[in-house]
Amino acid sequence: MSAASWSIPAIPRAVPPPRAAPPGEAFMVPARPRAAWCRAAPRRVRLARGGGGGGVVARAGAAEAVPVADSGEASVVFSEKFPLRRCQTVEGKAWVRVEAEPDADGKCKVVIGCDVEGKWLLHWGVSYHGETGSEWDQPPSEIRPPGSVPIKDSAIETPLEISPNSDGHILHEVQIKFDKDTPIAAINFVLKEEGTGAWFQHKGGDFRIPLGGSLEGGDPLGAKQGAKPEGPSAQLKETVPGDKGPSTKCISKFYEEYPILKSEYFEHSVSVAVRENSEKDKSLVEFYTDITGDVIIHWGVCKDNTMTWEIPPEPHPPNTKVFRQKALQTLLEQKTDGTGNAVSFLLDADYTGLVFVLKLNEHTWLRNLENGFDFYVPLTRVEQVDSTQEPHKADDKSVQTDGLISDIRNLVVGLSSRRGQRAKNKVLQEDILQEIERLAAEAYSIFRSPTIDAVEGSVYIDGPETVKPACSGTGSGFEILCQGFNWESHKSGKWYVELGTKAKELSSLGFTIVWSPPPTDSVSPEGYMPRDLYNLNSRYGTIEELKQLVNIFHENGVKVLGDAVLNHRCAQLQNQNGIWNIFGGRMNWDDRAVVADDPHFQGRENKSSGDNFHAAPNIDHSQDFVRTDIKEWLRWMRKEVGYDGWRLDFARGFWGGYVKDYMEATEPYFAVGEYWDSLSYTYGEMDYNQDAHRQRIVDWINATNGTAGAFDVTTKGILHMALERSEYWRLSDEKGNPPGVLGWWPSRAVTFIENHDTGSTQGHWRFPYGMEMQGYVYILTHPGTPAVFYDHIFSHLQQDIAKLISIRQRLKIQCRSKIKIIKAEQNLYAAQINENLMMKIGSGHFEPSGPINWIVAAEGHDYKIWEATP
Repeated sequence: MSAASWSIPAIPRAVPPPRAAPPGEAFMVPARPRAAWCRAAPRRVRLARGGGGGGVVARAGAAEAVPVADSGEASVVFSEKFPLRRCQTVEGKAWVRVEAEPDADGKCKVVIGCDVEGKWLLHWGVSYHGETGSEWDQPPSEIRPPGSVPIKDSAIETPLEISPNSDGHILHEVQIKFDKDTPIAAINFVLKEEGTGAWFQHKGGDFRIPLGGSLEGGDPLGAKQGAKPEGPSAQLKETVPGDKGPSTKCISKFYEEYPILKSEYFEHSVSVAVRENSEKDKSLVEFYTDITGDVIIHWGVCKDNTMTWEIPPEPHPPNTKVFRQKALQTLLEQKTDGTGNAVSFLLDADYTGLVFVLKLNEHTWLRNLENGFDFYVPLTRVEQVDSTQEPHKADDKSVQTDGLISDIRNLVVGLSSRRGQRAKNKVLQEDILQEIERLAAEAYSIFRSPTIDAVEGSVYIDGPETVKPACSGTGSGFEILCQGFNWESHKSGKWYVELGTKAKELSSLGFTIVWSPPPTDSVSPEGYMPRDLYNLNSRYGTIEELKQLVNIFHENGVKVLGDAVLNHRCAQLQNQNGIWNIFGGRMNWDDRAVVADDPHFQGRENKSSGDNFHAAPNIDHSQDFVRTDIKEWLRWMRKEVGYDGWRLDFARGFWGGYVKDYMEATEPYFAVGEYWDSLSYTYGEMDYNQDAHRQRIVDWINATNGTAGAFDVTTKGILHMALERSEYWRLSDEKGNPPGVLGWWPSRAVTFIENHDTGSTQGHWRFPYGMEMQGYVYILTHPGTPAVFYDHIFSHLQQDIAKLISIRQRLKIQCRSKIKIIKAEQNLYAAQINENLMMKIGSGHFEPSGPINWIVAAEGHDYKIWEATP
């Protein structure tokens, strides 16, 4: 067993078997365990051909099965043992029980448990009466069970105790005892399996157990379907003295169970050998796998290394059936000793390769773990090619480069000849801008290629002659952002060193920018309560380790963003009234640097130009000395550390015009602001029209004069609702465009599904559990600049995310790519991006149509991507 994952089972759906590709298409294989499909690709081998170049043309066919033992003297053409990983699902349940009647000690009780094997933790916090929002507080010490450990200042983790039940099965439970008149309004929690780090949530969100308020007409755990009150004692009512009328406080008794699926993975292998056969122009193909039970080979053959699937003519091996006239499915024969399954058969020499996947059942298909593609078996002798060598592409590069230079020169000449004229048509202006950015982005994509080592070192030097990116605020337009930390990353004290060891891997996955954590001295270990801004020795490491980290990423072709907290700063001294608003260090400000409308820190100049952050003094950016010092500090970090740009924390706290000043002073390659506020709701239901929400984000970007983009919070919120409730119609606005910032200003929209605040151990707004890949399919195929969360990259999702990144880069999808929404219905969203990519998410059926020939590039649970063939 190598890993385990946990999920809430979805409504059972029919999962179609893989199709065999028609002539001219590559075959796509369903992946384990969600039936994701992958593009076929040959192994890295060179076929050794005779003088004729193509072999003898003969009848193509598969003969009767030949016993493996009879072929021992035949010379081996090919032999390899491929690793496999098989998923086995175990069902279990979790439960929540509230015992409303006080026990002998006068305590009420909440019991949370599950019956699935594992090392379970309860990650939980509380909410109090009168509080608004979704923030947690740590529970008071008197109700914490033994073994509880604080997690930051908002939650604790409590281990579930193991105990056998009457049937001998192992149960995991934890009890939380409290007074029936407790001021706590609710207990909030998620379950965590410590061994795998997997989380168990309630319909994509936190469990919430109300300890005050009636159950009538509501769901005690925050879902639409109510729990099951037990008997007439479902509520304990307490009259509150002094109130007018029958005000009551209710602690409800109920019990509810929730299914859990545990997926365990087991290691297996499949061995394939190809031998020359004594019969002229025949090859003997032998299969063996140590998987027991029914195993089917879903296979086809191909000629001349074209990777186009064909069915050989009859006779076929025994226990073979034709699948949709596109492929063969052969049932392997079980070994008499019960150690596995095997089959062998003859193929005509007219074929150069055999492509296959293994099928265990309608929902389980096994592919090549090494590269994520179909298994490819050469049927002719091969020469092993050094995997470190790449085909020589200098000529192609040269031709491509010359062509781009010519295009750029022609464009410049054309624009120069019209100097003084101004296009009054806004559409025409936008087209011109897009063409300039497209050419610049394509040129950048060539020169950042690892095959051009000669110029790679100079790409990251910020000198006076460096060409500024045409797409201001978005780098080349082809950027893919990685958030390089989570909420716990500071704990080791050596995060810069740890992250540096992953630079090469992140670069190879296709990331072009990494967002690093806040670097400054900070009151909070995470770095978001900065104090001395010039002190870059933090909980993540020393300034020297930070500089080395940036250099390592630059050496691997990846830009680095610094997390700049400009909205607020923690003071180091008190004023004469005992207020903490006097700052030390090199930027030794006094209370003139604090906004006047922050009641906790009593500034004495102008009011805030945005929303206040109440945990620390909010900085008054209207002061000239403040802006001068901040610009000097940012320029120092660009030079001293080597940062290429900025992630701007709590950007809604100050006017975007100040950001424009800072960006123009530091000329970042890439910049993105965190402008985060609530979406629009009516009576607790998210509104379909979120124009007001995205307008606020766009207004902030516009105030920066487009020098910085912003995280597309609108898109994240709409994706939550669309996926969680199967309301995919939300993904198209009233004009048929994407409903988030990427639908209005895509080159400035940084799309994401999770970050250190929403996910990680904070979990303030987790993306719907089990639907992460649908979210990544959306943002990695659409315009905008996609950002991927660290926890998702280094998880079981990595291989699927890497494939999406590869598709995006191969098809040259960028921040300004054109999109056409094809379907936006209850259970289906489909869109075409540029002329070469089609995608769909949701359980609804969709297949592209029209004159373009589409082949499947990737497929998984409730998603599918196609690319156009030439």
